[in-house]
This record gives sequence, structure tokens and C-alpha cells, in this order.
Amino acid sequence: MRFFDLWALALGNLAAHRLRAVLTTLGIAIGIAAVIAVVAIGQGGRAVLLAELEKLGTKRAFNISVDWVRGEAPTAGTFTLQDVAVIKELSPAVDKLAPVTSGMFIDIRRPHSRAEPLFCQVIGTTPDLTGVMNIPLAAGRFFSEADVAGHRRVVVLDGALAERLFPREEALGKQVFLQDVPATVIGITERQTGQLLGTMGMQKLVFAPITFTQDLLNTRVIHELNGAAVTEGAVEQAIADCLTILEKRNPGAGVNYTGMSMAESLAILGRATGVMTLIIAAVAAIALLVGGVGVMNIMLVAVTERTREVGLLMAIGARRQDVLKQFLAEAVALCLLGGAFGVLLGAGGAWVIAYFADWPPLISLWTVLLAFGFASLVGLVFGLYPASRAASFSPAEALRHH
Repeated sequence: MRFFDLWALALGNLAAHRLRAVLTTLGIAIGIAAVIAVVAIGQGGRAVLLAELEKLGTKRAFNISVDWVRGEAPTAGTFTLQDVAVIKELSPAVDKLAPVTSGMFIDIRRPHSRAEPLFCQVIGTTPDLTGVMNIPLAAGRFFSEADVAGHRRVVVLDGALAERLFPREEALGKQVFLQDVPATVIGITERQTGQLLGTMGMQKLVFAPITFTQDLLNTRVIHELNGAAVTEGAVEQAIADCLTILEKRNPGAGVNYTGMSMAESLAILGRATGVMTLIIAAVAAIALLVGGVGVMNIMLVAVTERTREVGLLMAIGARRQDVLKQFLAEAVALCLLGGAFGVLLGAGGAWVIAYFADWPPLISLWTVLLAFGFASLVGLVFGLYPASRAASFSPAEALRHH
């Protein structure tokens, strides 16, 4: 039997039982749609996240911290402002180095406001942070070394936070209260910077001199150091210099200093998001297996209904492999039709979800081809038993079947 004749016959048999074919393909369509939507949304979110993170830090950026994996936490003596000054003086590979003291869920409000206070994340640092991370300002300025040395109560607000605090007026130059401590707004970042750094929109950021932040939080703990090397090729040397100097200056700190470049951070994040997308897609693929069971059940029913037809085909010269191919073609056609509908449904669902999540879904050609390939495989696997059962009939017994 020729290829095109085989598929014409298979599609004709499916058209004769339209409702049953539609209901059968529904399970396959749901499985394919789930896989397409999950992979598209995952790839889109991953691409946006990595792109935004690349904007935040230069390729020369690196981070120095304690070994969080071992459960270590910095104390007041782990990092000091003097450590930062010594590293910048002794290491020719280090261009910028910004200490960071941060506080989560800090309430911020306008003076004399009766509204509920908002919560923000306060990032206490030095002007060097602007040389490490790309923090574009929409208005005003970042704080200076003089602001840090003078413990001045000045802040730079995330753009979205500034709009919420001052919806009808300019925030620049106004006063805000951080845990009832007054501070003057000297700068406002662009919206996207605060949204990303502010734990992906969960909290908005407030940048402040590290000395003011430590006074506000009543702590002298510096949580980490963010730096930039003089060149991209000097990053590893800059990290090594930082670790060596810190270990020599703080031999009794009781922690393990670790360093990581921006490139390493992006690679780890990329692998983590890729694994998560793969796991969720694998869970979604279970729906395909459920759809495959439905295809097998329907094909078994079709074999029973068409037993006399099979006997007649064999009586006029059809070979067993022709019968096998015919029923396999019908099973694969069912799955491919479900796959086509599933791709359309999954792409539409991905666009809708991504629209509300504010990132574009990435529906690549290989994802669509993989979906159709997997649908074909499901048709072959779950259609093989019904097809082989039909091919095993003897013509005489099949013709006597009622």
C-alpha cells in the first residue's frame, strides 16, 4: 500500500467517526499544550531574567561573601570598611569594591501620612556600587563618599516606590521616614532597576550610604562585597586578591570567604532555571501518556468494530503488515491532529500568561518539532498493540465475527 493511500485511508476512517476522534485527540492536545506553554513561558522568563541580570552588572563584576552553603553568616568582624580600603589599595586587579549592608522589610512612609507604610529593602553601600552594577538614575544623583563619611541621611529611591509614595508630586528633594528615621530623597532610579533588584518586584529598593544604613539597623555587619575588576580578564585575579587579603586581615573570623564572578552567577542561574523548566515540562508530559492510554482504548474499540473489515481486506489479498500499517497510521494521525491543536492551544496560553507576567514567550521551532515528534511516538507506542491485534486475525475467523 502506497504511503499517500495509507494516510488517505486513515484520515477517511477518522472522519467517519468525527466525535470519537475529537474526544480522543483532546487528551493528546492537552498534553502537548501543557508542554508547549510550560517550555515557552520558562524559556521566555529565563531569557528576560538573564538579560536583566546582565544589564545590572558588567562582565568585570564579582561578589565576595561567606560560604552560605555551609550555613555560615557574616558577623561584625567578617568584613569591615577598612578591609575594603586596603583591598582597593593593595590589589591592582580591583577597580571598584562596594560593601553592602542590607535590611529586608523596612517600613517607609511619607511624613504626616495616614496611609499604611510600605515595605522596602534598604541597600546600604558606597558610590562604588554604581561602577559595579548598572543603576540608571531617572532623576537626581547617587550619594557621594562625603555622604558616606558624614553618615548623612540621604536615600535613592526605586522609581516604582517613588511613584507610590509621591503619586501626585515630584519625590526628589522630599523627606521620607525609614522606621521613623527621616531621610532626604536625593535620587530616583528607573523603574526596571528597582523591580529587578527588589527581589523580582516583591520589595522595592532604597539605596542609602552604608554608614546611615548601619545606624538605622543598629548593626555593623557587612553582608558582602560587590566589586569590579579593571578588565574582564582580571576578574579571577581580583577575586583571588580579595580572598587572600581578607584571610590575612581576619584570621579569626571563623568563616570561609568565597568569590564568584558575574559570569559564574549567570551560568548557575541559567542551569537552575533550565532544570526547573525541564522538570515542570516532564510533569506536564504525563498528560500525554494519559492521552496515549485513551488512544489505545479507542483503537481497541475500532479493531473490535472493524473485525469483519479486516477479514475482508485479508481475503482479497491484504497482508498482515498492511493491516498493521493501517491501524498504526490511524493512531499516529489521531496523535498528530491532537498535537497540532495542542500547539495552537499551548502557544495561545503561553502568550496570555506571558502577557500578564510581562515577558515574551519563546516558542522555538525545536519545541514544536519535539512536541510533534513525541505525539507521533505516543501514537506508535500506544497504537502498536491494537494494530498488532488486528493483524493477528485469521481471515476466516474475522469474516465470521458479528
